[in-house]
Amino acid sequence: MNQETIEEGKIYAVVSYLTIIGSVIAIIMNGEKKNEFTTFHNRQGLGLCLLWMLIGYFVSQFDNMQISLAFWVSMGALLFLGVMTAVNGSMKPIPVIGPLFQKLFKAIG
Repeated sequence: MNQETIEEGKIYAVVSYLTIIGSVIAIIMNGEKKNEFTTFHNRQGLGLCLLWMLIGYFVSQFDNMQISLAFWVSMGALLFLGVMTAVNGSMKPIPVIGPLFQKLFKAIG
């Protein structure tokens, strides 16, 4: 992949990490051009957003500030890592769960 492809897809790659709506917008906007860099980050961003909602549902059942804080800090760190890899022009998957998102959402792209 060349630098031009990365630069073209950077904006949508970052947008894909901003809530589920951002992920859907980035997927739709990447529909025609099929930028490989953006597609990679679309899968990562969509996976993180869905994981955030799924785990958040279960964490909300506990009335414990420590559990909630651990959830927010860990998910926030993963989202920050994803955004920073997109900004830096890297296609490095999110640790542990990133390769799973690439397999689950391989139809996106």
